[in-house]
Amino acid sequence: MTRDFALPDLGEGLRDAEIREWHVAEGDTVTLNQTLAEVETAKAVVELPSPYAGVIRGLHAQAGDVVLVGARLVSIETGEEDAAGSPPAEPVEDAAVPNLVGYGAAAAGRTAPRRRPRVWAGKTGAPAPPAASGGVSLPGADTAAPDAPSAAPRTDRRIPIRGVRRHTAEAMVRSAFTAPHATAFLTVDVTPTVEMLARWREDPELGAARIGLLAVVARASVLALRRTPGLNASWDADAEEIVEHGAVHLGVAAATERGLVVPVIRDADLMGTGELAAALRDLADTARAGRSAPRDLSGSTFSLSNVGALGLDGGTPLLNPGESGILAVGAARRIPWESEGRIALRHVLTLSLSFDHRIVDGAEAARFLRDVGGMLSDPGRALLAG
Repeated sequence: MTRDFALPDLGEGLRDAEIREWHVAEGDTVTLNQTLAEVETAKAVVELPSPYAGVIRGLHAQAGDVVLVGARLVSIETGEEDAAGSPPAEPVEDAAVPNLVGYGAAAAGRTAPRRRPRVWAGKTGAPAPPAASGGVSLPGADTAAPDAPSAAPRTDRRIPIRGVRRHTAEAMVRSAFTAPHATAFLTVDVTPTVEMLARWREDPELGAARIGLLAVVARASVLALRRTPGLNASWDADAEEIVEHGAVHLGVAAATERGLVVPVIRDADLMGTGELAAALRDLADTARAGRSAPRDLSGSTFSLSNVGALGLDGGTPLLNPGESGILAVGAARRIPWESEGRIALRHVLTLSLSFDHRIVDGAEAARFLRDVGGMLSDPGRALLAG
């Protein structure tokens, strides 16, 4: 009996996936759970295992094709025992569960598949046009030095918009044309926090926590969100309501080889600074290694963007759809700064808060920034404990 395997629902409402590479060909014999193909969704790269053992009788998409969820991918002949009228065997419970591959570099020894061209400018391999006949034959013409080679033509490169890049582009356009953005900035002297973290690193017990400045900013942000709930909210147009969320699910923008992703620390408001530091490390390691599952890349209620890690002082970040605030954290630089009536070298950074002006007004945004900035300028045990 020949069975068809369709592209399964890979989670979080994803509607399609791109075939990046087939691991089988027609006529191949496959075992249960053997990888059939590697596909890229809007959020991750996953391997699709075979739900049946048998022989591949048909591949219904090519590498580079975008396939809708539910569309037929592959036909597998499962053997004569199923053709005798017995009820079809059900696939193993977890046989068709995709295996996360992720956003990292390809495994050693595996080369990236070549995508089939989408647009042909002309036929390749055509012979060169014949030289024009006639003309004057000059002495020594056959032995003349060849012309200098012409410069290589400079051609445009077309990059298919797929997977993470497509998802990010759609989300950013939706955000930009739905929520009226505004951005407020605050430059803060964070020397007390930097000095406290330096002392912590020298402490044998506290140093093991490996708390960095971003973790302190995250802790300050979730504390400030308790006092400015409008920045932890969303706009429900259908119900004509503003929804202030009871929990803070903190998204943290991460750059990967395949594009920008925003993994989520759930219930960040219940974590101390040490717990947030550990969660940030795990989040970054998982995203860069390509192990972030689709469910870990959605559901944030407020986001951070660590533009300081890129050497930037600030920016105007775009909101994630469904959020009312995102905070960009600039690089902490040691610059001349007035402190207690004197000019001294101090560690200073800029906080850039973009917000949905339908939900948050300028006064509330300023209050949030002053709250976060105040905790970074004068960290206390309420901020750094835990």
